[in-house]
Amino acid sequence: MKTIFHITTSEEADAAARAGSYAPRAFAVEGFIHCSYPHQIREVANRRFLGRADLALFEIDPGRLSCEVLDENLEGGTDLFPHVYGHLPMTAVLRVHPFPCGQDGRFELPDSVQR
Repeated sequence: MKTIFHITTSEEADAAARAGSYAPRAFAVEGFIHCSYPHQIREVANRRFLGRADLALFEIDPGRLSCEVLDENLEGGTDLFPHVYGHLPMTAVLRVHPFPCGQDGRFELPDSVQR
């Protein structure tokens, strides 16, 4: 399975590193963690996080997860996004990439992310 990515805040990434696992606040309501494939990251970031300089990007190996990962689009589009149906153990996170926006408030894929 391909590497997937999740956008979070640097603060939440630091807290997850200390705790050993991660679940965003929305997990309690939605029941999954929104993720993206590399080609989807920039669009998602610019649509949902425009202007945020405090973000981090989890690079996740789905093979290290014991929970289900489903490709879905719950908004009715044709582009499928990976959703992690469980808490994210930090042992599945290969790298945490800094992910600040540029001077114009928009995001570009970090050079450290393999395309």
